[in-house]
Amino acid sequence: MTQKHIRPRRSMLYVPGDKPRALEKARTLPVDGVIFDLEDAVAPEAKDAARAGIAAALAGDWGGRELILRVSAADCAADFDLADRLALDGVLLPKVEDAATVLAAAGRTRHPIWSMIETPLGVLRAAGIAGAGDRLAGFVVGTNDLVKDLRARHVPDRTPILTALSLILLAARAHGLAAIDGVHLGLDDMAGLEAACRQGRDMGFDGKTLVHPAGIDIANRIFGPDAQEVAQARRIIAAWAEARAAGKGVARIDGQMVEQLHVDQAEALVALAEAVAAAA
Repeated sequence: MTQKHIRPRRSMLYVPGDKPRALEKARTLPVDGVIFDLEDAVAPEAKDAARAGIAAALAGDWGGRELILRVSAADCAADFDLADRLALDGVLLPKVEDAATVLAAAGRTRHPIWSMIETPLGVLRAAGIAGAGDRLAGFVVGTNDLVKDLRARHVPDRTPILTALSLILLAARAHGLAAIDGVHLGLDDMAGLEAACRQGRDMGFDGKTLVHPAGIDIANRIFGPDAQEVAQARRIIAAWAEARAAGKGVARIDGQMVEQLHVDQAEALVALAEAVAAAA
């Protein structure tokens, strides 16, 4: 039997709250999640208009997309007041550097909490932040701010931040949290985006944050389940069921030993494939 429903988070698109056309278009895109942005993408003088725009946009039908509001700051009362009037799936806190910030935000909203990990201190404290109670749903990596604070450079293989990415991912997985990779800077560099998505997928991230719709299909394809991998996963599950029925603790398929951990991985992949198919 496959695992319970797994929510696809292959593609998570940032949409500035003060861009009505972008908000309207996002409703029609094949994206798994939309992050309505009130932070860096919105100028201070445009915050009120952005809040009104997001409220109006959310009055419509968004299908099964995951809807998350990135607040201006972890203690912005106006943004949290807005959040609790809306049908959201989560609130994203920028620049989280300690567990206390998550716990305080949990007291301000009924929605699940997501944390941006985008500073050196946030990375070093990621394990503690990940353990900040059962209201925390996941981490989103802010790679641009992290590169800036490290005084590093944006390079294709992301070598300067691989340690940080690994620490964030380790902390998330240790506490059963989702982990979404940071954005790719080159808006016209689809080959670079594809390479970054493959790297993030191979590391273990659930999906990619995006700043332009052009990257959605790439992220969905790379972070989505491959048909051949799904077929193999179903064979592993079937072989395991046969072995268990015969009273065996291991199975054999294509000359390889299959144990419970392989079955767990196979079931997770099949559950993701089923969730993606259901959302199509």
